[in-house]
Order: sequence, then structure tokens, then C-alpha cells
Amino acid sequence: MQRKISVFDTTLRDGEQMPGVNMNIGEKLRIAYNLERLGVDIIEAGFPAASQNDMRAVEKIAENISGSAIAALARADKADIDAAVKALQKAKSGLLHIFIATSDIHLKHKLGKTREQLLDTVREAVSYGRSLYGNVQFSAEDASRSDPDFLIEVFKTAVECGAGSVCIPDTVGYSVPDEFGALVKRVVNALGGVPVSVHCHNDLGLAVANTLAAIENGASRFDCTVNGIGERAGNASLEETVMALKTRGDVFGVRTGIDTSMLSKVSKTVASVTGVYIPPNKAIVGSNAFSHESGIHQHGVLNDPQTYEIIDPRTVGIRSGTIVLGKLSGHHAFEEKLAELDIKQPQSITEAAYKAFKDLACRKSRIDDDDIRALIEEAIIDSHIVDGYELESYQTQSGDRIKAMAMITVSRQGSIYTEAATGEGPIDACFNALNRIVGKDYKLINYGIKAVTGGTDALGEVRVRIADGENEYVGKGVSTDIIKSSIKSYINAINRAMCTEIINGG
Repeated sequence: MQRKISVFDTTLRDGEQMPGVNMNIGEKLRIAYNLERLGVDIIEAGFPAASQNDMRAVEKIAENISGSAIAALARADKADIDAAVKALQKAKSGLLHIFIATSDIHLKHKLGKTREQLLDTVREAVSYGRSLYGNVQFSAEDASRSDPDFLIEVFKTAVECGAGSVCIPDTVGYSVPDEFGALVKRVVNALGGVPVSVHCHNDLGLAVANTLAAIENGASRFDCTVNGIGERAGNASLEETVMALKTRGDVFGVRTGIDTSMLSKVSKTVASVTGVYIPPNKAIVGSNAFSHESGIHQHGVLNDPQTYEIIDPRTVGIRSGTIVLGKLSGHHAFEEKLAELDIKQPQSITEAAYKAFKDLACRKSRIDDDDIRALIEEAIIDSHIVDGYELESYQTQSGDRIKAMAMITVSRQGSIYTEAATGEGPIDACFNALNRIVGKDYKLINYGIKAVTGGTDALGEVRVRIADGENEYVGKGVSTDIIKSSIKSYINAINRAMCTEIINGG
């Protein structure tokens, strides 16, 4: 019988440390629900001591998720541990995750501790954590660059003080597979039956390879993130690791509890929420992962998909489209397409998306699957908005010898508002006009644009991040007209600013 490997997902904690990623509580809960359905064993929901928002997010997730255990991160510090334990109070199944660095370089330059002092800190922190919570994991930050003998001594100390499991992080992605596998094997043998987890970063592009080497050498759990997002070069990718174990079961002889048919959907959800787009050539979930352009490849796949596909796309939830949507398509066809894409949303969301689809279909000859997903995502975001502004019309004027100008008309609660403004370009002028309408001087922090699909009539997706003092708000808009997409994204961000408490689940 195959050995069961547990999946510890840290998308909501380590994944959020990726530059530019900042999820609100509602978005985190949405991802948590997806991870629960996916079959993740443990969801690391956040770092409660880091901020009040992180505390509330972990509390909310712990209260609402029952199919996966919820982990909360804490430094080896009593205040951190108290915050994590408080956040986990309503968790049906929880894990207190305590960590501290163990490498000499961290001891000297970050902690200012001797090895003896570090052991004392571990004893005190783990003992204290275990006295407050029944399930404790201890992680040795920068374990892969630590002295192996000292690392084992630290782990034994943590276990003696009540840690039920330990984690070996390759914090800076320094290890190579043979080396990391040997370290894991040594720790597993030294601890004699204590569950050992690994946490691998991708600085050298080896996070998945190191994770697989660890599993081969006795690790019983691995940390990962959806799409491999995370600090610097990211973490071991959940979908890549899981599918490597599944596809090469003959080599690894292990299994996970992941429902792989949901991998594509969860991947797209995380990409949409975080704004971190999936590279086309991304293994397992990229748009090119199951595409074949070479004539030789196409001929082989048409005769037998296994000639060039080692994974059936349906295994990861990718299906060939059978319904082509256009301006003559009706409501029934739209619903069939949603079912084909496994999109399940309340009727209010699908109705809003359908109206947007009919508008788009008048300007675009063919609607692709990614267009539909983008319209659904926009409808979900808009559903959080209560009494927000809506775009009625806009006009812009620009050129190389005239000052760009924009006139914007929006509606809110039955009232119409119109303002004009100038700017460095038409989009800047539009944003300035919107600031005049709402009477606030929002600052544009980030502006990103992506073509959802190809062609001259591609649906353009714009994401903006605006700031009001110390608070930042993200907005998203889609349209075949990029200026309209930009206006809609800015209005969306303004509406989010107006109802932050609703968005954050407060």
C-alpha cells in the first residue's frame, strides 16, 4: 500500500510575502475554501502577530474551514505564540507552527545568539507553546545551511519539549536534491518516527526537485504554494509536486489526498486574486502545458495523446472547449459553458457575467474560455460593492501637441456625476477626473495590463493599486477598450475603498 504524504499549503502565508501580493480577508477566505475542496491537509492561514489583519484572517479561516487543519505561524516568542493560539481558538483542527533560525550565519547576524542560547530559546518557546496548544510543529529556519549535528540537536530538543512534528526548510533555496535528500534522511533516522516536513524555496529553480528528494528519503509532509508563489523566486509548486508524485507513482510509491481535477481551477483562482499571472509555459497549469504546435507532435497526439502527453489534461481539470460562444449565443449556451468550465457561482453572479458577456460579444467575434473566467471574476469582485459608483460614459482627447483631457460620467444611488480633468495621457486624465468626482486625491501606486486572450479584439484586463494615506486598495476592470478597462479598474478600487469593512468580512 502506498505511503500517504500530507500536503501543507502556505499560499496564504508565504505566498502573500511575494512582492505585490496583498490579499484582504474575503480573498483569503475564498482561497481557503478552494484549498479545502482541493484536499489540502493543512492550510497555513497566516502570521497572526504580524498585523491585526493577519490575526483576523486566521481567525476567520479557522472558524469557517473544517475539512483541512489550520496552521498559524509564530516566532519563538511568547507574544507571537499567544497571538497564534488566540487566532486558532475556533479551529476544528489546528497546528501551532513555531520557528527560529538555526544556521550560524543567522545566529550571528540576525539573532545575536550562541548555539547554547538558541537551544534555551527553543526549550522555552516550544514548552510554552505546547502548554497552550495540543498540536505544535517546530521549524528550523535556514536548516539547509545549518550544521547537521546541531540541527538534529535542536530538533530533538523541540521534540522533548512537546513538538509533535518538525520541518526542515531550505529557506534560501540553496540545496541541491542529493544533498537535501541526505539531510532529510539523516534527520528522519535521528528522530525515530517523528513526522518530518520540508519547506523548499526556488532560488535555484530546485524547490520541487528538492521536495521530491525529501519525500524519497522519508519526509512525510511537504510545504508548497499554489502556482509556486512566494518570497523571492517562490516556493515548491503544489500542482507540480502533486502531479510528479501521481504521474511517477512507480518511482515514488506515495500518494496524496489531493483532488487533482481541481488543480487548474484553483490555480486560476489564486492567479486572479493575487494578480500574479500564470506563465504560459508553467508546468501542469500553464496555457501551453497541453498545447502542440509542431506538425509532428500534432500528428502523434491525434493518433494517440500519450505520444506527447504524459498527463491526461482532464486529470488536472483542463478540458477541450466544445462550446464556442459569440453574439448569437443565448443564456442556455452560456450556462452550458459555465458547467463545462466547472464554474459554480450564485445566480446573481452568473446573471451579471452574462450581461457583460452579451456586451462583449457585440464587440468580439469569438469569446474564449479565459474571457468567460475573467467576466466571472469581475462579477464576483463587483458583488462585494454596495452602492458603489458605476461608469456611464467617458470621452478622452489626446495627441502629441495637445494636453490630454477626459470627461467622465458615473452614477451612484440614482445620481449622476460628471467631471473633466487633464493629465499626462488619457488614462491619467481619466483617473484625475474620477478623483474629482469622489472628492479624494487617490494616488496610483501600481498599474498593470494584460490581454486575457489574443487578437486585435482581445479582452484587456487592467489592475490598479491606489493609496489613500497609509491604506491601499486594488481594483480590476476588463473590456476590449483598454481605456474603459482602466476606468473600470480605478472605479472598482474606489468602491473597494468605500466598503473596506464589507470586503474584509467585518
